[in-house]
Amino acid sequence: MNRTARLLGLTFWQWVFAILMAGGLYSTYVRVMYGLGGATNLNDRFPWGLWIGFDVLCGVGLAAGGFTLAAVVHIFNLERYKPIARPAILTAFLGYVLVIVALLFDLGRPYRIWHALIMWNPRSVMFEVAWCVMLYTTVLFLEFLPAVFERLGWRSSLKTLRAAMIPLVILGVILSTLHQSSLGSLYLIVPAKLHPLWYTPILPILFFISAITVGLAMTIFESWHSSREFGRQLELPLLAGLGRVLAVSLLVYLVVRLLDLAQRGALRMALERRTESNLFVLEICLTVLPMLLLFRRHIRWNPRALYACAVMVIFGFIANRLNVSVTGMEAGAGGRYVPRWTEVALTLSFVAAGFAVFRFAARYLPVFEQEKQEADAAGESERAPALTMGD
Repeated sequence: MNRTARLLGLTFWQWVFAILMAGGLYSTYVRVMYGLGGATNLNDRFPWGLWIGFDVLCGVGLAAGGFTLAAVVHIFNLERYKPIARPAILTAFLGYVLVIVALLFDLGRPYRIWHALIMWNPRSVMFEVAWCVMLYTTVLFLEFLPAVFERLGWRSSLKTLRAAMIPLVILGVILSTLHQSSLGSLYLIVPAKLHPLWYTPILPILFFISAITVGLAMTIFESWHSSREFGRQLELPLLAGLGRVLAVSLLVYLVVRLLDLAQRGALRMALERRTESNLFVLEICLTVLPMLLLFRRHIRWNPRALYACAVMVIFGFIANRLNVSVTGMEAGAGGRYVPRWTEVALTLSFVAAGFAVFRFAARYLPVFEQEKQEADAAGESERAPALTMGD
């Protein structure tokens, strides 16, 4: 049985990881050697594809749990959510790092990514997004740095950083609010190209609200997998509370979205027999179903049901972002866009790398509250003999 489970010393999931990373490395080689034309199916009429639609638009949104949980714990002072705040911040930090790496692949001249630092264009939405992403990634690094200081035992540095935590969190919330909504602003300049089911003047508001909802769902998703991977107890009371907030935020998003569609007369397009209409209905179903389920208390307190609802919300969010960036733009571009396998392979390798780095960090750093308390207790026990001798 053991021989069947392992081949050349690797488990099934390790083989999956190795294959995904090999595909990503080969795709990187193709991208570097042959450019965007050789590695993607993009063209002048359709310049933004999977690497923007998923790696950037989805990646930034899926990392929204960081600013949401940080604000809940440090600004609103809801200390009971502290055990799940640090894993959410780590997830957000890794997500933003991978977004920046993905941009290096999508830019025609990636070695010029630093130009936004010195070539200012304050009237450009992309300029604002670039600066906010850079600054917020730095803030996330500083927010997670206490875990590193705890691991290294640098208590004076840890005390200094904790004193600055509230201003850092406030800055992070402001920056995240700006660029989460500004990603929607990128598509306000194409009213004649984006399908009416997704084009709306309030697209930045919808992007921001949906980012909050998927941030909560990602926190539930990450907590579920962490408890199974590291043998930890699932923080079900906390996650059930998040599930209730998630249901309300989904309701707010749906009400705003449907009222906007009705006001613009675009809701009737959902009944047409078109690819856009079918994918719109799929997106809405992946939002309505988990919302209805999460309003039921026994669903929120059932770990498997709660996890299933979080997964549906995540896939509904991904469907929305891909509908905006790909489905809704195809008619205006005058053709279909199907990602090349190298685009898909590179994206999957980013996802696999994110899981691997999170697993490594969670093993060797006090990411979880229980491990943090153990580290503090160990520090107290080390100081106790010194105090005794001093006395």
